Amino acid sequence: MGAVKIQNLSKAFPKEDGTSTRALEGVTLDISDEEFICLVGPSGCGKTTLLRIIAGLETLTSGSVTIDGHAVIGPDPKRGMVFQEYSLFPWRRVIDNVAFGLEMKGVGKEERRRTADHYIDMVGLSQFRDAYPFELSGGMRQRVAIARALANDPDVLLMDEPFGALDAQTRNRMQRELLSLWQQTKKTIIFVTHSVDEAVYLADRIIVLSPRPAAVQEIITIPWPRPRDRTSAEFAEVRRRVLDMINETETLR
Repeated sequence: MGAVKIQNLSKAFPKEDGTSTRALEGVTLDISDEEFICLVGPSGCGKTTLLRIIAGLETLTSGSVTIDGHAVIGPDPKRGMVFQEYSLFPWRRVIDNVAFGLEMKGVGKEERRRTADHYIDMVGLSQFRDAYPFELSGGMRQRVAIARALANDPDVLLMDEPFGALDAQTRNRMQRELLSLWQQTKKTIIFVTHSVDEAVYLADRIIVLSPRPAAVQEIITIPWPRPRDRTSAEFAEVRRRVLDMINETETLR
């Protein structure tokens, strides 16, 4: 289960002069189990801060975040995180990178290898199980990072611009592969992106955040089945609508 409930969440970062910088203000959002959500908004508005609070990597100032009714008070294996930078251990092979979280939980060697192999196969990297990160392309490294997050069997998968450093062709392929993984695993996914095209292609709902301090400006439901046609008039219309919202708020800052 991976239902996320955010109520009146605010976050302020203290400054040396005794004042504070408000990053989030009154964010309220309900995310259903198995839902694919994309967070978009002006650059620097607080998308990553919100994601890190849900992950338990950052404390909130006020409000609450619960997952299946349990308050988020710190990191938990039930919330997997995938970063833009891959964050793989360069000295560990693919199989050992994917098994790392299981190793930290004390899972036996045979079981963690079996689990890691399952997810390595799921992301299409079986023939690279014994490779080191430097031997892989950027897209392959990100697949390893996704497999590592999935190996812990999280209820919620949190993804912070995971494809932002990839070239356009690889990025599109990774989007398709992620949707395939999501349809297989049915994890709740919360995905931060600066690409409105990516959000319209991936999401069940797009959450548009306002400039800092961020609040929920609008929630847009994408009604069409997958796979989606990026060249369709409907796709272009939603993309333009979201871009107009973001551009308008950036102009008003």
